[in-house]
Amino acid sequence: MAKNSKGLFIAAAALATVCHFRKPVFVPAPARRVASVALPAAAVAAASAPAFADSIGDAAKALAKDAYPFMKEVPWNSFVPLVNPGSEPAGEWAQAVDKAIVMGASMDAALLKAGVNAHHKAIGSVSESNPVLSQADFEAVCASLGRMIASVPESQTMGVYNAFSALVSPSVPSYLMSTVQEADARKAYEALMTFKDVVKANPITPTSVSTPAALSGKLGAIDLAAAKLSSASYPLIKSVPWDSDVFTKPLPGVTANQALKAIDKALVMGASMDGKLLQDAAMAHHKALGSMDATLVTTEGDYAAVLGGLGKLIASVPQSQVMDVFNSFSKLTSPVVPNLLYSKVDPGAAQAAYGALLNFKDVVKAAQR
Repeated sequence: MAKNSKGLFIAAAALATVCHFRKPVFVPAPARRVASVALPAAAVAAASAPAFADSIGDAAKALAKDAYPFMKEVPWNSFVPLVNPGSEPAGEWAQAVDKAIVMGASMDAALLKAGVNAHHKAIGSVSESNPVLSQADFEAVCASLGRMIASVPESQTMGVYNAFSALVSPSVPSYLMSTVQEADARKAYEALMTFKDVVKANPITPTSVSTPAALSGKLGAIDLAAAKLSSASYPLIKSVPWDSDVFTKPLPGVTANQALKAIDKALVMGASMDGKLLQDAAMAHHKALGSMDATLVTTEGDYAAVLGGLGKLIASVPQSQVMDVFNSFSKLTSPVVPNLLYSKVDPGAAQAAYGALLNFKDVVKAAQR
């Protein structure tokens, strides 16, 4: 019974975590093949062909209905889900995230954009006092996650599931089970398993995408600027303690809902990004993660490719959305944060990197749509 209870709660909690679009390191095992694996792409949604839309959409409706009582019991204003749920080092987590990145890069671009928009709508309905999304928005998010998973090979889904489940302590499920009603978690798990079967039975073939010609002609300058930024900032990258737990701590004085609203601005920006450039940037990160050394630092060449990928993505969205993201996170970040981070690196390297970043920013802005 204990083992079975562990499995059903893991699944139900994973469902809650992913379908409520935040705090990815919530739970480990069994059902994350359907739920947690959805994290890298933020979701994928309802804009798919009618042949599979009805099946997955209908199944999402049933899932939302049966799992909603469980959703309402989860303490969404807690920061417990940000705590490392295991003892594995940062490098192991980076490799698990890499599996998620590869899966995200395989997703249908149109479904990804629609799914992000479904999350954006859902976030708009939650508040500090009422942190639970509506059942209708929950249903839409579940459907988008199902379509996302349906658009990638099952082997990639299982790769993400296996990678994350291996990192989570077995003590996590029992603790999380104590925060909700077991009967509701069980019902959510059973509904999730039914939903999983429908998703598996309705695979979606992703559509290939290409970057618009109007944008393609401007991308070479960004690659050149990225190489310069990489050269100037690589000493800083090598001095950062990438294995520190400071990067997983909540911003001081910021509530979960405030952080969520800032993330929403990033989701809106992400939904506007060029689909092909998004895939390219994801694979640049994948390559860089594969070349990390013992200090979790990638090669300078792979670092330059990541910078170039990010610069092109930013160039593919309106400047107003970029500034919305910057301003939202800037308002939440206490001055103690940059001061602390600055104290952990080589000051001279940080200053050189900052100057190079401003130059890179100007090149990206010039290419921006």
